[in-house]
Amino acid sequence: MTDLDAHSWVATTYTSLADLLASADEVWDSPSLCEEWQVRHVVAHVTMPVRLTPEAFGAEMAAARGDFSTMSNTVAARDAALPVGTLVAQLRSPRLHTWEPPGGGADGAVSHAVIHSLDVTVALDRPTVAPTEAVVSVLERIVAAQGGWFGVDLAEVRLEATDLDWSWGAGEVIRTDSGRLVTLVSGRTLPDGQRLAKVGATARS
Repeated sequence: MTDLDAHSWVATTYTSLADLLASADEVWDSPSLCEEWQVRHVVAHVTMPVRLTPEAFGAEMAAARGDFSTMSNTVAARDAALPVGTLVAQLRSPRLHTWEPPGGGADGAVSHAVIHSLDVTVALDRPTVAPTEAVVSVLERIVAAQGGWFGVDLAEVRLEATDLDWSWGAGEVIRTDSGRLVTLVSGRTLPDGQRLAKVGATARS
């Protein structure tokens, strides 16, 4: 994957998410797969780079005493109240499409866009908006890390995608579409309650 590929995938993901949400006013207050966040909170979170300059980001982090999770939750809670039209426009922003998380590079930008877009589309039972190549790229990166990014136990699991020719691992078979596989290995719980156990858990759900 080149940086050009990554930025193209990110742009497509966010633009397609904007297209979906622009015509679905009723879903903005629906729960997402992010715990305690509605759809509007997820969008406010991913569009944060459009609104915050490096100086403003630093000020927010200082106010949160250096805790990124606290800062992220504070900004999402506040900016989720922005008009829907503003948030949709920010999803279409070229600034967002070329943004890369500090230390994460282009790969991190793709992971951020794909995972959070799925937090919305899977929760709403809508089609995946990220390009297939981007979804597979994220899957490959997470399983290569043995689920370590999200503390998911993949030691005795075989993942099989139902919408493309992709599989990984050995053990208990988990079969679903590639987007839902990403959400599972990202530590999310699907709307039907399916999830993967965390490392150290005594039983798998």
